[in-house]
Formats: sequence, C-alpha cells, structure tokens
Amino acid sequence: MSAFNKEQVLSVRHWTDTLFSFTTTRDPGFRFLNGQFTMMGLEVEGRPLLRAYSMASANYEENLEFFSIKVPDGPLTSRLQKIKEGDIILVGRKATGTLVTDNLHPGKRLLLLSTGTGLAPFASLIKDPEIYDLYEKVVLVHGCRLVSELTYGEKLVARVREDEVLADFVNDKLIYYPTVTREPFQNRGRVTDLIESGKMFDDIGLPHLDRETDRVMLCGNPSMLEDLRRLFEERGFDEGNHSEPGHFVIEKAFVER
Repeated sequence: MSAFNKEQVLSVRHWTDTLFSFTTTRDPGFRFLNGQFTMMGLEVEGRPLLRAYSMASANYEENLEFFSIKVPDGPLTSRLQKIKEGDIILVGRKATGTLVTDNLHPGKRLLLLSTGTGLAPFASLIKDPEIYDLYEKVVLVHGCRLVSELTYGEKLVARVREDEVLADFVNDKLIYYPTVTREPFQNRGRVTDLIESGKMFDDIGLPHLDRETDRVMLCGNPSMLEDLRRLFEERGFDEGNHSEPGHFVIEKAFVER
C-alpha cells in the first residue's frame, strides 16, 4: 500500500442514477499537472481495488475531486458509489496522462472534446489560468445521452466563470458547448457528427476546424475517440504524446481498463 495515500472523503454528490462526484483530502506531497490522472479506489479484503481516475480538481486546490460513473456490477464503482463522508479511499502517489499542454504544438484555439465522465480532466484544465494565456479560445464540448447528465458540467462552468480569480482569465475565452443524443435540447447529436459537419462551429460562431490553429484534447467513450482520431488524421492532424507534441492528444487509460 506504500504506493497510495489514504484520503478521507469530505463530500459526495449524486447527480443522476449513473453519475456522482466526491471530494477528498489531499496529501501535501501529491503533485499533478492539470489534465492528469492517477490510480484511485478502495481497500477490499486487505487489497487495493483500483482504476484510473482523472483529477477534476485543479492542481492548486487544497482538496481532490473525482467525477465517476456508477456501474451496478462494476468491480470498483459498485462499491465506490456507496461511499459517504468520512470514508477512506486510496489515491495513487503518482499522476500521469497525455492530456497536458506540453504534448501539443502551440496553437490559437484549444478544443476539449468529451463524453460522459470524460469531462473530468477538462474540469481540471479549465480552472488553470495558464490555459487562457496559451490560447485565444478554449472550447469545452461535453456530450451526454440525457440532459440531466449535463448538470455537473453546467455547474462547473458556472463556478469557473464566477470565480473571483479565474473570471479575469476566462473572460470571453471559455466557450461551453453541451450536447445530448437522446432527448430534445438546444444542441443535439454526437460530438463526432457535430465536429465533422461543422455545426458546432456554426453554433458558437467560430471558424471551422483548422489544422494550423486548432489543438485538440479527447477523453470519452471508445467509439467517439476512434471516430475523432480518424477524422483528425484524415485532415492532417498528428497525434501528440510525451515524446513528441502533436495537433491532438487522446487519453487512452480509461479505454484500456
């Protein structure tokens, strides 16, 4: 267990029947870059039961926050969704991940494309003042099945806009674009389709996809990631990583588990 910190749950909020978030204490020695993830979970019968979770909190915040799906028969989430204030969770001492700005070429517009709980690393990133120094526009796209599943993201963006420190950085640079697939809503359709058709760009009043100026981060369901990877590569975008920066980066940790 030496690879993990034991942290205490401070709060839990259930957003829907399938989504919840929670905050915990943070070991003073735990360091991470905004957009990274760590291994997090519970001790079950004396052994750690873990999976990769992005920090939804910014790296300067005192506490940690996580955003999770509930899977009834999931080895971890079936237990994790029952946590309450005062419980203990395990948080890995090491953070990693590809969704960091150093893995991208310099650009003018940053597209953060997410579905479901893939929003979590971008919750961290949009609270980073440096993002707004690096890019003229930051577009946060969040795709869900149902309108109710957007609530966490809506409240997150509202807090960022109202934050007395971040408000000066965000100004008109942060654009939030929520979309759903299974219910009537102002924005309808899959993230992939909205990008490919250009409808999303028309809706927000910005130019269509441009390899010279656009940089992209992707986190979400496997089909979305694969479809968008193909779309970007067809348009001449190169995938970046820790070894060599590119025009887009994908977080694969959650797909592989």
